[in-house]
Amino acid sequence: MNKNQIATLNLTQSLQDFETTVKPLLELGEVEQWDGRAFRDRERKIREAALILAGQCIVLLLFQLSQWRLIFYQRGKPNPKTNRRKYKGEWKEPKLLTIYAINAQGEKIKTGEIPITNDGTFADSKELLKILEMYLVSLGISQAKEVLLLADGSHWIWKDIPPLLERLGCPPDRTHYLQDFYHVTEHLSNFAEAAFKSEKEKQKWFKKARSWLKRGKISQLLSEMITLRKPTRSQRRSQLSKEINCLRKIWEAGRLNYPQMTDKKLPIGSGAIESLIRQGVNLRLKGNGKFWRSHNAESLLHARCQWLAGSWNSFCDAILTARIYPVAS
Repeated sequence: MNKNQIATLNLTQSLQDFETTVKPLLELGEVEQWDGRAFRDRERKIREAALILAGQCIVLLLFQLSQWRLIFYQRGKPNPKTNRRKYKGEWKEPKLLTIYAINAQGEKIKTGEIPITNDGTFADSKELLKILEMYLVSLGISQAKEVLLLADGSHWIWKDIPPLLERLGCPPDRTHYLQDFYHVTEHLSNFAEAAFKSEKEKQKWFKKARSWLKRGKISQLLSEMITLRKPTRSQRRSQLSKEINCLRKIWEAGRLNYPQMTDKKLPIGSGAIESLIRQGVNLRLKGNGKFWRSHNAESLLHARCQWLAGSWNSFCDAILTARIYPVAS
């Protein structure tokens, strides 16, 4: 009886020691440290602490450790040659926005009164709409001389954002919608790939078609595409029809007004958002051995966007002010 009591006391003490060792390892450290290498180092230290315990206690703690690991990634089947396992992770598509003003020469304005605004989220489109509305209201979007929504072909953008701009008081005659020129040219490239066998013919037609697109000769471009489709059959015809229908749909929606935007010194390509994706997401959040909890990735994405917009100081000041003067509930 006494031996059993002593064993129980020792096991309790061992659990307490293990908790003291492991708890700091599971707490959030600096955001920059949350990458694959940091995970592996922490996992190794936790495993070493677990191996100090014996018998039934180890089984329980390894189960808890596995649960903690599965939050970040899932292990795939082992390679029969190396016995190493591949890691599988669910990829969530970030949704990003950038808002900036330009002068009469088409140059980007970057002042304290009209800052560049970058932000994004890994949540759904409804959350991004809330973020977008907050920024547009604070910038006084209804007072803008011209408003241009420039985006790719995502359905939700063209379904949800125009009504938002209308609700915020953007005059219809000064609000423009444009699909990114370089995304649209991908349809022309796909069409040329299916329509021609010779690489020289593909390049020649693509250059001509891109020029027509930029000059607003959409009707002429569609007519030629339909003519090129006539002699084709089966799968090739289906592919050509798909690209023709996509281009026609964008044109009918009024999102191919490139000559008008060029005359107004407004951009026709979404280079700014592509740069934000590369610097804010690809170079920081993506990479070998990087696995994220959703709220950590969300926080880092938001912080990264502020840094790239050059608004880090005001961002930190806003956090400090919010902590000193919290909003009353």
